[in-house]
Amino acid sequence: MPRLFAAIEIPHNAAMSLSLLRGGLPGARWIDIENYHLTLRFIGDVEHHVADEFADALGRIRRFEFKMGLSGLGCFGGKKPHSLFAVPTASPDLIELQAEIERICQRLRLPADPRKFTPHVTIARLRNVQPEMAARYLSSRGNFHVPPFTVGRFVLMSSRESVGGGPYIVEDSYPLTPRVSAASFSNREPAAARIIR
Repeated sequence: MPRLFAAIEIPHNAAMSLSLLRGGLPGARWIDIENYHLTLRFIGDVEHHVADEFADALGRIRRFEFKMGLSGLGCFGGKKPHSLFAVPTASPDLIELQAEIERICQRLRLPADPRKFTPHVTIARLRNVQPEMAARYLSSRGNFHVPPFTVGRFVLMSSRESVGGGPYIVEDSYPLTPRVSAASFSNREPAAARIIR
């Protein structure tokens, strides 16, 4: 059975910037460019009827699209580094979207995620990498930055059990509502004027 998770995809231009970080760290297994994503909530293996309920509930989320960039790198694992990741820029919209998905999981009585939500985009899995080597890699790329891009949808993804890092399949997608700026209204005629003519 596929393992499910809700995620944000990384657009091609941002993914290309991430791919330039590959190399320079022995023991790193680099994630393929098409598999970069930001996990909003890991669900895991669930029965088909539960997966359907979860997918339907995600379809009822109504939120606006938002901007997100990437700025800096980090490493999970402390003295035993196991994952290298890019850090998203702070975004209240991202946090609120994740919190709504978490509430859906609670309503459906899905197992709680024991880890606190820490937004990140994994770029490599690490094996037998010394903390000093990871620290050296991070410091040499401390100015890493990807300009903000528009997050116009989130997705339900699946992965087959593997060592990690994909391949991932988009099972369903959920569009976010475009934000309409006040400027886009300024060029329009008032409704009354259009009706009179």
